[in-house]
Amino acid sequence: MSDNDFDYEDLANYDLDADRAEELLLAHNECTFNWANKEGWPVGVIMSYIWRRDRFWLTAAAHRARVHAVRRDPRVSIVVTSTGSPLPRNKTVTYKGLCTVHDDAETKAWFYPDFSMALQGDAARAAEFEQFLDSPNRVILEVEPVQRIGYDGAKMFRASQEWSADEPPT
Repeated sequence: MSDNDFDYEDLANYDLDADRAEELLLAHNECTFNWANKEGWPVGVIMSYIWRRDRFWLTAAAHRARVHAVRRDPRVSIVVTSTGSPLPRNKTVTYKGLCTVHDDAETKAWFYPDFSMALQGDAARAAEFEQFLDSPNRVILEVEPVQRIGYDGAKMFRASQEWSADEPPT
């Protein structure tokens, strides 16, 4: 490959900037939550989240397989894409993180109202949803990021356009 070739395989220059990643995490409330099952297979589900205190916060019933799995091995990953958010498309961010399971009243006291409002957007609907969430067998998952892997498709598009403008016709 010559110096003038555009490399579609090397994505190192197209990282999602930290401020754009933060904007994405606050603008969205849906992610793919991934863990490893007992056999070591990666498993993922779409979950709602809130991004607070530089952490992801999610909730599930305590009997769910993902809760048993993260109690066994707290290493998880979370993927958020700009699709479905108010931000421009082609932005993604993946975080490797460590998951802690909470079932204490103090965490539930701040999390349920904040989570409900973030998902419902309306105070009356949020209050109703909060009542639904506050059940005896529900836990809260806190994911502390340890590594971020981002991608900004707009950066790649601009670089591709610049390369193509500089490239002589064949």
